[in-house]
Amino acid sequence: MKIVELPIQFEFNGQKNYIYPSLVILNNELTLVDTGYTNFLTLIENQILKNGYEIRRLKNIIITHYDDDHVGSLYAFKEKYPWINIIASEIESTYISGEMKSERLIHAEEMLKNMPNEKIKFGKWFIQQLKNLKHVSIDEKVLDGDMILDNKCRVVATPGHTSGHISLHFPSLKSVITGDAAVNENHELAIANPYFCLNIEEAEQSLRKIKNLKAETYYCYHGGKLAL
Repeated sequence: MKIVELPIQFEFNGQKNYIYPSLVILNNELTLVDTGYTNFLTLIENQILKNGYEIRRLKNIIITHYDDDHVGSLYAFKEKYPWINIIASEIESTYISGEMKSERLIHAEEMLKNMPNEKIKFGKWFIQQLKNLKHVSIDEKVLDGDMILDNKCRVVATPGHTSGHISLHFPSLKSVITGDAAVNENHELAIANPYFCLNIEEAEQSLRKIKNLKAETYYCYHGGKLAL
C-alpha cells in the first residue's frame, strides 16, 4: 500500500494555484481522496496516468467534506466510472446527496448580508458555485473510528472546517490525509483558511487531534505533503 500526491495546477483570478488530492494504492486498486473543482476530472485523470496507474482500477472515491473544491468533479467521475464506490461521513453525505441544504451554502448566504461592497461580487459568485454543484448519492457512510480499505485506514472525525469533515489515518504508513483539517503552511501544520471554518474552536481541536496521531507524513489538500 502507498499514498501518491496528485498536484493539480490551475488558474484562479489570474494566479497560479495548486490543490493536492491523494491517491491510495492498495492491492492494485485505487482510491481517490477528493475530486477538485467542477471540470477537474481530466486534470486528475492525467495525474493518475502520469504516475503510471490505470483509471479502470479506480475503485473508491472518499470525500473529506462538502466544499466545491473537494466535491466539484464527483458527479463527473461517477457518471464516467459508474462502478466507483463513493465514501463520505454520515453528516456530509446529506449535503453531497442533496438531502439537506449544505451548511456551507447557508453560511455563505448569511455572510452575504453583512459583506462589504467590494466583496459582494465574490460572495454572490461563491454562492452560485455551491448552487451549481451536482448532487451524488453516497454508497458508504462512515463514522469516527471506522476502519475502511481492508482495515488499513481509520476514519478520523475532524470537525471545524465543516461539521462532518473527516481525515484519514493510515497507521502502517504512519501517514494522515488531512483534507482541510490542516494545511501545510511554511512547513508546519496549521488551520486551513480560518475564514472558511464554520467552527474555529472545533477546527483547533481537530488540528490538535491530527498532530497527536504523530504521523511521519501528512498529505494536505492545500500546501501539499509535509514530511516530519
